[in-house]
Amino acid sequence: MSNIFYITQIQIEFGALSLLAEECKKYGIAKPLIVTDQGIVKAGILEKAIKALESLDSVVFDQTPSNPTEDAVRQASTLCKKMGCDGIVALGGGSSIDCAKGVAIMATHEGALKNYATIEGGSMKITPQVLPLIAIPTTAGTGSEVARGAIIIVDDGRKLGFHSWHLVPKVAILDPELTMGLPPLLTAATGMDAIAHCMETFMAPPFNPPADGIALEGLTRGWSHIERATQNGTDKEARTNMMCASMMGAMAFQKGLGCVHSLSHSLGGVNPMLHHGTLNAVFLPSVLTFNAQAESMVKENKLIRLATAMGLSLTHSNQALEQIIKAIKEMNARLGLPKGLQEMGVNSDLFEKIIDGAMADHCHKTNPRIASRSDYQKMLAESM
Repeated sequence: MSNIFYITQIQIEFGALSLLAEECKKYGIAKPLIVTDQGIVKAGILEKAIKALESLDSVVFDQTPSNPTEDAVRQASTLCKKMGCDGIVALGGGSSIDCAKGVAIMATHEGALKNYATIEGGSMKITPQVLPLIAIPTTAGTGSEVARGAIIIVDDGRKLGFHSWHLVPKVAILDPELTMGLPPLLTAATGMDAIAHCMETFMAPPFNPPADGIALEGLTRGWSHIERATQNGTDKEARTNMMCASMMGAMAFQKGLGCVHSLSHSLGGVNPMLHHGTLNAVFLPSVLTFNAQAESMVKENKLIRLATAMGLSLTHSNQALEQIIKAIKEMNARLGLPKGLQEMGVNSDLFEKIIDGAMADHCHKTNPRIASRSDYQKMLAESM
């Protein structure tokens, strides 16, 4: 049975940040903990958010690392409880929003954070007692502002997923203006993250027609605007469409993701300095090749539908895979992203450790074909 569930309230427009105080009051948040990072502070965005809170008192945790960790969640949770905060405002990219979701759990639940990880059977342990969360993304990539999950590196070094409908933010405030100062390379990397979400969740086999439609529309918007947003950060139309693509990819990936993400999650745990969106961009071609012959892919003409959403011209259906892979590699090159893992400092000595993590990842089982260790070995080699 398919579980199709859409519950997030979304405010999207230029200047939407001005709604923050109103939304906090609506959900009973009188003293929010703002979870953010130093980049947001230096960019002046934190100051704008505090101003938008008007008369509401707030507490700031601004030490979210580029890949959120259990230690950061622990520090923020301690601050949250000490200062008597009754809700959370997540301000930043996927790292800050995921960190905030970890705080929502840890500030209201007992025990180690890893106990609530999906692969540890922890999803059902996450209760409605989590703190209410308002998410304000400043990048157009992860879509965590409308998603039920968070990815956090726990104390033992594993990069684990935490999933519960109780973790979905009460409201997502999408203000494209907040993304206009994003540097070109980060715009490209986060944009390819959104595109990977749209493509991979569309390929996932669970039955969810609304998610498929949202994913394809998100792909069309993302693919046709990512270069414009990267080349001209002040292009309002491009920034708005990239924010839509990010949101739509995450609305759709309740279907599940696949090997792109199981590999990226694992490698990101091995080396937290590697950007998740960049890894997704690099892994997409080899995973597409692996998925092409999956029964659900062939039966539902998914490669052709992906190619159509990307605006690719096909004269024969058997050209779809070749054309999609060619288009992705050329797009990565034009955006200035790495050609492969070797360029990112990854070597084959890490393969076994990466494969261990990928096989255990929550995205492994929702790929259209279940990958073996040798399959992952081949994908990694092809992505070098």
